[in-house]
Amino acid sequence: MSTIAPPAPAEATPEAARAPARPQTGESPGPASAPAHLGLPPGPRLPVTAQTILVWNRSVHFLKLCQLRYGPVFTIRALPWGRAVVINDSALVKQIFTGDPAVYHAGDGNSLLAPVLGERSVLVLDEDAHLQARKRLLPPFHGDSVRRYGEVVEHIVSEEIARWPLGEPFSLHPRMRAITLEVILQAVIGVTEGERARALREVLPSTVEIGPTIMAMWVYEGLERFGRWRRYRQHVAEANRLLREEIAARRCDERLEQREDVLSQLVRAGETDDEELRDQIMTLLLAGHETTTTGLAWALERLLRHPEILARAREGDDDYLDAVVKETLRVRPVIPAVLRQLQAPVELGGWQIPAGVTVMPSISLMHADATLFPEPERFRPERFLEDGAGSTYTWIPFGGGRRRCLGAAFASFEMRVALRTILQQTTLRAERARDERVRSHHITLVPARGARVVRES
Repeated sequence: MSTIAPPAPAEATPEAARAPARPQTGESPGPASAPAHLGLPPGPRLPVTAQTILVWNRSVHFLKLCQLRYGPVFTIRALPWGRAVVINDSALVKQIFTGDPAVYHAGDGNSLLAPVLGERSVLVLDEDAHLQARKRLLPPFHGDSVRRYGEVVEHIVSEEIARWPLGEPFSLHPRMRAITLEVILQAVIGVTEGERARALREVLPSTVEIGPTIMAMWVYEGLERFGRWRRYRQHVAEANRLLREEIAARRCDERLEQREDVLSQLVRAGETDDEELRDQIMTLLLAGHETTTTGLAWALERLLRHPEILARAREGDDDYLDAVVKETLRVRPVIPAVLRQLQAPVELGGWQIPAGVTVMPSISLMHADATLFPEPERFRPERFLEDGAGSTYTWIPFGGGRRRCLGAAFASFEMRVALRTILQQTTLRAERARDERVRSHHITLVPARGARVVRES
């Protein structure tokens, strides 16, 4: 956790003017109108360097302070985006998610990841190229398709539980990371044993450890020749080699027609060449590994501090576990915001936003809005069963619109199966009663102590 202080009181203190409460309609009506000629909404006047540090190290706290001072729409200035307009208003989120994809580019906002994901990754493409790539990738991730991986996930989780110490404190986050990596290896890539599988287990985790330090070498030429940047390039090169070998082998596999992993399904479809397959598999790894890891760690961290909810979750009801997953991703979102880079001027809530500016629907602010989710700090899965909480434009852990995470159904299913298996096969308690703080780790928001637990049985 960064020791950088929050913005100075004149800029963003809780005592600053607060926006009036909005009616509890399930969707906010939009911010008070402002003349379009005013341009960008107001925001903190801290230097870009200071705002960058706060965004990358204390994003939830920083954005909350900004909202208290400036309201549901405000401008920050931080690298790598430059000027970014943060949005906590469901009407404007809907405008962004349903807007013209030629105007709202998500791929440009992810372009810094292209050196590792590849130029044909669905994450870095826009407009028709993105739509066509998405169509090619979607079939293995439809809701009905992902259920075939239930036994795979359950088996992986059971094997991992057997390694957990009894009666000694340990951190769940790295254990969940081991589970989600193995799920990707077996269900997505389709490797379980052999030298290539062993090598992939070793190199892939470091390949997706992408934060501001690693991103720096894609901005400043020459860094890749030194230290950690050189090592990272070597890891990426080795991962690329292994994935290309696996793709080539899969095309010649006599059992290709019987295999059910995602890579085999994409190869059978015959619409994607080897380089695009590499790009998309790396994308699925980056998008689905650390995010699902963190979601699982937070789910258990929350459950172990709410005994009544834990007891009901142990019963294994799928609808209730689904509500637990949804409430976890609401109260502890894994990423703080989604991005769109404007290709043309747009009016948002009366503000005329120029082309080139990034707009950021804030997941963390939206999910903590009491007008949308009453008692937002309270962990209450029942709100998704009884209250009809969370619309398409208020509950947004997977983004939305044409850019909604294509692995959302897979991730939610994986979390439900993993939680059911853990709760039925072992008894855990939190090492400490106090809630774990949220800590920024690269692009994710993780439990500060790794979700420390003790296994009792």
